[in-house]
Amino acid sequence: MHRKQKSSTARFRAARLAFCVLFLAIGLSLLPDRSVLGRWDVPQTVEPVAESHSSPLEAVVSTPAPTPVALPDQARVPIFMYHYVSELPPNPDIYRRDLTLAPEKFEAQLQYMAAEGYHTITLTDLYLHLKQGYPLPEKPVALTFDDGYRDAYEVVFPLLLDYGFTGTFFVLATPAHFEWDGYMTWAQMKEMSDAGMDIQSHGRDHVDLSGRSYDYLIYQIVGIQEAIQYHTGKLPRFFCYPSGRYDANVIAVLKSAGYWGAATTTWGRTHTRDNLFEMQRLRIRGSDTLESFIGKLEG
Repeated sequence: MHRKQKSSTARFRAARLAFCVLFLAIGLSLLPDRSVLGRWDVPQTVEPVAESHSSPLEAVVSTPAPTPVALPDQARVPIFMYHYVSELPPNPDIYRRDLTLAPEKFEAQLQYMAAEGYHTITLTDLYLHLKQGYPLPEKPVALTFDDGYRDAYEVVFPLLLDYGFTGTFFVLATPAHFEWDGYMTWAQMKEMSDAGMDIQSHGRDHVDLSGRSYDYLIYQIVGIQEAIQYHTGKLPRFFCYPSGRYDANVIAVLKSAGYWGAATTTWGRTHTRDNLFEMQRLRIRGSDTLESFIGKLEG
């Protein structure tokens, strides 16, 4: 019994060995001829590219140079300065009357500009035009609104959207932070910013900045910049001097804080690269008629 089992096992081992030898022989026959294809050789499937003998100097010379952009010496763009766009409150004083434009007058101005082919731009557009040659649309005009009054959100904002225009709003931090009556809130400014309106700096408070200490200027100028960025997600690059008052120290702090320019209350419409921190504007008064507005627009 044991001899039969051993004999069967021997025959099985012999058969398995023969099968392995046969399998190895078949595998070797399928290998490529090493005399034709080396271990790391790759069959060539494309024609070799002729070797270039051009010098580095030739390569540089053959590359066309970009055409330099001619920067404009100046830009004549009306930047309008608005304050209140609302009905007058009871018993307004002379200053409130002067600063308040009736909503129907404001809409008449928008209607005229739209009909005559004017295009609203931001101060960033004007900056890029003067500094980098960025093209402006035909008949450019900038609409700026000072102080961040509530009617900027309730009256101005929807009208600008209706006419496809944009506006720049110079706002204050303290009234927005404490949600003073008559001023826009941060949430309203965020909504306007998200809709394409331009929210820029007017100071933490509406105070005369001339003759102030460095620390106070940082508090007012950088404070409003950080507040706007925090609440809107966008860093303001332009400042509007409260009451139009400033000095060389104010401009120096603005530049050090990364501002690109600032708006004044000085009358004019001519802007250059040298006066970006003294941008001229055209004041809109409550007594303005459509005819007087057109004179300012086209003058």
